[in-house]
Amino acid sequence: MNHSDPESDKQEPQQADKDLGQILSELAKSSDGKSLPPVEKWDPDFCGDMELVIKRDGSWHYQGSPIGRQRLVKLFSTVLKKEDDKYFLVTPVEKLGIRVEDAPFLVIRMQVKDSVEGPIISFEDNCDNQIVLTKENPVWVEHDSKTGEPSPYIMVRRNLHALIHRNVFYELVERAEERVIDDKKHLGVISAGEFFSLGTI
Repeated sequence: MNHSDPESDKQEPQQADKDLGQILSELAKSSDGKSLPPVEKWDPDFCGDMELVIKRDGSWHYQGSPIGRQRLVKLFSTVLKKEDDKYFLVTPVEKLGIRVEDAPFLVIRMQVKDSVEGPIISFEDNCDNQIVLTKENPVWVEHDSKTGEPSPYIMVRRNLHALIHRNVFYELVERAEERVIDDKKHLGVISAGEFFSLGTI
């Protein structure tokens, strides 16, 4: 009787066999350059993982080297898709796995505008996404279980979120006010008529 070697049955991660130029060409065909491609409607076959990593500081690295051309980063960011806890770049015909260290976007600035209903806080991330702080795009804060260090996030679109840069978070905290919710004191901000907690005090 033949016994198969357990080691030989282990499957290595499938690697995509396309380079950045080929992928870029396909992405350009998928986008009209004016609006976000409808990636939520695309369900192509998985074509393997590519050596692309989005670092915690928002920089994109391909095969260990940073992608210096911001135009390329912006283009790739328009076809990002998250399924469960995995991230992909997708076109109508293929899906390529990538790695994200923390969040796929990084908020780099904020602004506040006054309206008759009260203040409206908006953010801009490193890929030129404009995000208004609303019930649909909330902000939340997670804390490191060991150090207690806060990591603030905001929803961008389609279950993709952005890490808020520390300097921007400090600006947000400066606007914060206290409010009691469920007998607990919360520090938070008001935007578009909603209160968003930044944590208990």
